[in-house]
Amino acid sequence: MRDAIVTNGAESVSSGADETRWSFAEAQTIYNWSFNDLLFRAQSVHRIHFDPNAVQMSRLLSIKTGGCAEDCGYCSQSAHYPTGLKASKLMEVERVIAEARRAKDGGATRYCMGAAWRGPKERDMEAIAAMVRGVKALGLETCMTLGMLSPAQSERLAEAGLDYYNHNVDTSERFYGEIITTRTFADRLETLANVRDAGIKVCAGGILGMGETIDDRISMLVTLANLPAAPESVPINMLIPIPGSKLADAAPVDPIDFVRTIALARILMPQSHVRLSAGRTDMSDEMQALCFFAGANSIFVGETLLTADNPGEDHDAALFRRLGLKPMELQPAEMEPAE
Repeated sequence: MRDAIVTNGAESVSSGADETRWSFAEAQTIYNWSFNDLLFRAQSVHRIHFDPNAVQMSRLLSIKTGGCAEDCGYCSQSAHYPTGLKASKLMEVERVIAEARRAKDGGATRYCMGAAWRGPKERDMEAIAAMVRGVKALGLETCMTLGMLSPAQSERLAEAGLDYYNHNVDTSERFYGEIITTRTFADRLETLANVRDAGIKVCAGGILGMGETIDDRISMLVTLANLPAAPESVPINMLIPIPGSKLADAAPVDPIDFVRTIALARILMPQSHVRLSAGRTDMSDEMQALCFFAGANSIFVGETLLTADNPGEDHDAALFRRLGLKPMELQPAEMEPAE
């Protein structure tokens, strides 16, 4: 079956993760299929594991904005660049829960909370755990992104009931040092291992449009697919150039190349949610429709992603009506609050 996938054999499609690791050459072959063949195969794989017309609706809240010590070249929140963003303190627990309640009332089933840190300090862990417990009690799936985590911090978040932890690898190991110098690619993988060992599901993806090559994008996806367990959630972001940041003048991503990357992610990680994340404000409806056909089945809703613009809910609702898509519902097991 694996050989049939790589050679684009018509007799079968992948029905699940293969025990054999994906090679770069295999992934490159798949990426370079004719566009129609690539999308057909990605959609075929997608239908085996998901309702092809259901999209997970997630909401993202910045619980601590700006002043981050990391020098990520794409980020508005890095203290290394004059982006004009002022640092804020950690948001109060009650306010986070109130925002989560509004998100649920607006149709979100997954709630993501992000803090601009290199990693959380111990003094903040109790408040962070309280946020997880409070949001979980609303019946929402919980996700956090707080920077690097130690094993002990991962265990503490798991005890609070955290469902997912987001920690993107951003790009390939080869290109990583061109974008970030304050931590290494290996640091990223270590946090993912700590989270997985604690029993928390992994959310890890990357960003397209930072000056990387197509091979870098393929390599990034191969790295994720070859983790001990593929991430349950794979966000694919299109760079939003931030004035004042290192990548303020980055060239835009070719839309077809972006869709190809979505399709490759779906084929390499057939059981993962592939999230169409940042950059949707610069995507046409037609480009987003192709991404959904290629296997993307999760988006962030609301007008803001941390500090960046996002399509409004009215626009998303109109697009869903045009495409015949519907919000994905949580399964009963996913709705149980933590004890």
